[in-house]
Amino acid sequence: MLRKKPLTLGDALMRFLRSEGLETPLMEYRIVQAWEAVMGKAVSKYTSELYVRNGILHVRLKSPALRQNLLMMHREMARKLNEHVGSQVITDVSLT
Repeated sequence: MLRKKPLTLGDALMRFLRSEGLETPLMEYRIVQAWEAVMGKAVSKYTSELYVRNGILHVRLKSPALRQNLLMMHREMARKLNEHVGSQVITDVSLT
């Protein structure tokens, strides 16, 4: 009888999601949900729309002044969001 090393439940679940093609949508959802935790309530209050397309997080902001301030930090925001979810999900943040 061949015995394999037992998998943790988390590893088994990630294997299943990967095999069904659901890992990427799950990670994109986690990035969107992490926005408030990473950027804070003040920034989140001025955010009206968030979605991921082609590895870029698109964020619609209600305040042009805030948008201008955040434009300089777009790569840093992507790095922090990826760190928060523990995976390289996005490459950039687009602010509109």
